Amino acid sequence: MIDIATRVWNHTWKIDPIVRSLLDTDFYKLLMCQSVYRNKPDVRVTFQLINRAKHIRLAELIDEGELREQLDHIRTLRLSRGESTWLRGNTFYGKRQMFSPAFMEWFENLTLPPYHLEKRDGQFQLTFEGLWPEVMLWEIPALAVIMELRSRAVLKGMGRFELQVLYARAMTRVWEKGERLRRIEGLRLADFGTRRRHGYLWQDWCVQAMIEALGDKFTGTSNCLIAKKRDLEAIGTNAHELPMVYAALADSDEELARAPYQVLEEWQEEHEGNLRVILPDTFGTKEFLQRAPDWLTQWTGIRIDSGDPIENAEAAIRWWKAHGQDPREKLLIFSDGLDVEEMAQLQARFAGRVKITFGWGTLLTNDFGGLVEGDALAPFSLVCKAVEANGRPTVKLSDNPEKAMGPKGEVERYKRVFGVGEQVGREVRV
Repeated sequence: MIDIATRVWNHTWKIDPIVRSLLDTDFYKLLMCQSVYRNKPDVRVTFQLINRAKHIRLAELIDEGELREQLDHIRTLRLSRGESTWLRGNTFYGKRQMFSPAFMEWFENLTLPPYHLEKRDGQFQLTFEGLWPEVMLWEIPALAVIMELRSRAVLKGMGRFELQVLYARAMTRVWEKGERLRRIEGLRLADFGTRRRHGYLWQDWCVQAMIEALGDKFTGTSNCLIAKKRDLEAIGTNAHELPMVYAALADSDEELARAPYQVLEEWQEEHEGNLRVILPDTFGTKEFLQRAPDWLTQWTGIRIDSGDPIENAEAAIRWWKAHGQDPREKLLIFSDGLDVEEMAQLQARFAGRVKITFGWGTLLTNDFGGLVEGDALAPFSLVCKAVEANGRPTVKLSDNPEKAMGPKGEVERYKRVFGVGEQVGREVRV
């Protein structure tokens, strides 16, 4: 087992680059990338880093030269032969050859496109522009680089013993969470913590800890590189990015209203079983379900990712029942800012009524809050989103208005088209 504290003490980034493989990304990004490569290869997009925690002035904490070195390094990465073999020949979600030969040939020859970086008002303005299949693969590594450089900046002045104690405390915290989760009957969860992790080595350690602590309650990881390394299931389906871009491309209100369902029509042409999971909250869960075509009720499950998780889960159960489906045969995936207490409450409420699994993210892989003076290592909400498609702005309404994004006029238009009324905000934890 790697001595993380010693590696941090001895840090030279040539030994520990923050992103060391194009597989150091989430599985859902590769599934979505293949879908985009197939259906919308010529769409041009802009992705932008967005720090929701404005009080953390990243550009004053992170050295710009270090950031550029890490981003430049990512542009040199290519899939190794072993990585290509894993993607081409492995079984994912019970399916062999999940990725087509055409997509794999494209991916094996990919160089991530250039980035644009500048400082403004204490924050980094980091953007990526180009063809959608290429640019979208910047999201996860860009977030991982910023988050880990922030961690390294905070830890830089610590002594060797101080680091040993810090990581011992953090490991104890993770292990105690695992012990509490192990006692929850019927629990199933996966690691979803790549995007806002403390660091790669730490995420890998947390995954190994959960393998030992939870046994078969731990179902896998969203991180492809760690899944390959630890012989785990790679977990993930799709994200808000698809309906956001498809909606931006719509030429009328009628096309806009249909866009979220067009995404899923194309998705089911490629995928079945547990990959047919609906993410309904991009433009409002309640409104999505009210307008959803009947064929979507046949899908395997729904992911709950914003708003009140109990309220939205109950709405999903009512929707299935209203369409003659047995919720006990359906799957709910909870994934919004979860920690032990909330997972325990949700498991207790919905066990026996529906199949349940959890995607445990930042508070697994970056829970250092309170372990450093001034709470300088506390996790915070950082995202990298598609903000423009073919010159048009994207919009996200969400079930939580605190996560909404887009120009004010377009947000109001989307609310009108999708019938979204007043919303109740929830604190964005991570």
